[in-house]
Amino acid sequence: MPAFTYTAIDVAGKQVSGDLVVRNKSEAYRELESKTLTPITVMPAGEDTPARSSRKAAAQQTGPAKLKRPELVLFTEELADLLDAGMQLERALKILHDRQANKSIKAVSGILRDEIREGARFSKALEKASPSFDELYRSLVAAGEASGSLPEILRRLVVNLKQLFDLQRRTMGAMIYPITVMLACVVLIFVFSTVLMPSLSEMMQKTGQDLPMITDLLIKFTDFMGAWWWLLLGILVGSFVLFRLYISTANGREWWDGYKMKIPAFGPVILGRFYAQFCHTMSNLINNGVPLLNSLKLIERGTPNKYIKRHLESVVLDVGEGSSLGRAMEKTESFPEALVDRVAIGEQTGELGKAFHKAAIKYDDDLDIRISRLTTVVPTVMLVFVAMIVGVVAYCMITTIFGSMAGIRGR
Repeated sequence: MPAFTYTAIDVAGKQVSGDLVVRNKSEAYRELESKTLTPITVMPAGEDTPARSSRKAAAQQTGPAKLKRPELVLFTEELADLLDAGMQLERALKILHDRQANKSIKAVSGILRDEIREGARFSKALEKASPSFDELYRSLVAAGEASGSLPEILRRLVVNLKQLFDLQRRTMGAMIYPITVMLACVVLIFVFSTVLMPSLSEMMQKTGQDLPMITDLLIKFTDFMGAWWWLLLGILVGSFVLFRLYISTANGREWWDGYKMKIPAFGPVILGRFYAQFCHTMSNLINNGVPLLNSLKLIERGTPNKYIKRHLESVVLDVGEGSSLGRAMEKTESFPEALVDRVAIGEQTGELGKAFHKAAIKYDDDLDIRISRLTTVVPTVMLVFVAMIVGVVAYCMITTIFGSMAGIRGR
């Protein structure tokens, strides 16, 4: 007898999927009614709807749709709004697919809806729908499914994505002026070395004066760069390739992930973002009834930073062996003492979720301050560096000109 696949709603209002072996579609509907299931779709096994077939064909031709960061934020935010309004996930994805004008979001929503209707978990469907949903995104969604707090998790993802996007936008915006000045500085040095300095050097030789030491050093430097630029470029490219090969290894990736957090100005932002994300996620999971060990495992799986991941693995292992979370975090020596103390107090009072929530608010505020400092300090440092270069060039020109004038007067 033929087999049919179905998607239906049970008496509790939950969506279920499965297979039936019956003679025809009418018997399939009667079988579902006898099980007090309300059918949504019933089709022969392996048969696709025309819309799904067209989406499959498009995906095979162009590959999974990729979402830009603003599109990823928009998709996550709108889906969270629909779920907050009380809609089921499949219905929310249908609305996004039918009403969304953005083609990428529309395509991703359609693929996700098809996967959900076939019975796939949302976190698994994300992996098939688009590479834009990275491991951290999918793991947090899985945590939301496990805890029943998917809308809250999506809201938190929106905040994190916006913070990262805002950091990149503010940093790039703040760097535009210094980069423009630096490019002008490079042009100035080029003109100075190729046009002005040869004329000034000739003038100094005619007057019998020696070039000032700093001017002579600058000329020698520009001559060296002009003669050996290809070697320096090769060294830079080779070093970059070797660096990329090294960090593609397990040990290299862990070293680089750890080193990034020690870079002045940028490192504290990376750490602060992790602490805020860690505390918010733990708060959501614990407050929604997910066991502590399962919560830690979900976060550990979704952490892309290998250095942090290794410390989280140690925490998971210690907690699994019966250690308290505070003691396990303290043992790694990678968590701030203030956070460890908050966690220890939360464990003692039985309000661990509340302790993580308060810590998350604190790290959110700290992260905002660090981002503001970063977007202020980096452009300032670049401007100072450019000003020093321009000052050296100007000093060389002035001393050379005055030296030439003094030689002419001495005659």
